[in-house]
Amino acid sequence: MNPDTLLSIQNVSNTYISRKFGLIEKKQVLKQINLEINKGEIFGLTGKSGCGKTTLARCILGLIDYDGEIILNELKQNKKSHNVQMIFQQPSASLNPCKKIGWLIEEPLIIHKLGSSHERKQKTDDMLLRVGLDPSYKTRRVDELSGGQKQRVCIARSLILEPSLLIADEAISALDLSSGAQILNLFNELHESLNLSILFISHNKNAVEYLCDRIAVMDKGQIININ
Repeated sequence: MNPDTLLSIQNVSNTYISRKFGLIEKKQVLKQINLEINKGEIFGLTGKSGCGKTTLARCILGLIDYDGEIILNELKQNKKSHNVQMIFQQPSASLNPCKKIGWLIEEPLIIHKLGSSHERKQKTDDMLLRVGLDPSYKTRRVDELSGGQKQRVCIARSLILEPSLLIADEAISALDLSSGAQILNLFNELHESLNLSILFISHNKNAVEYLCDRIAVMDKGQIININ
């Protein structure tokens, strides 16, 4: 692997199996996907709805089975790794409404047994500031926040484990135009300040062209263009 390559996807295919009227039906969602994402790069993945973008993201995360190879930092990606984190389209669906914001951001550190209680709380404060929220947000609940603020919390929660790669899957499509533009600018700031590698998935061509260093276009489960 090229030393500048962070993620290498080689001949990755995925087949969806369903049952209809008692018959087994197979549908190939991904067809021999090949691409590489470099360290410190914002890589865009775009295409029409249903072309396989999210399926590829789930393969990278190890959430679904696939054929081929996905290699991260010269190590095969596995389900236990927290080197890759994902931000989803609907921030409200990603956050437990019964918990306070501070708990939601700190939870990944608790699960992975990282740091003392004091260190975790300090890191939570620092991460809130990094995504443009005041540490006082720790005491708020999800239903007190706007859509853009919720997505900032999701970004903070994803970054708290210091992943090598952040996957943003339609991360602005559920937001209004102003909030979406602010989140795009936040991704740019995080990319520059943390040298963060981002896979930005969106059907919004303007957003992809504004944010990304390189762009791959998908259609019917295949990469048809990279520029």
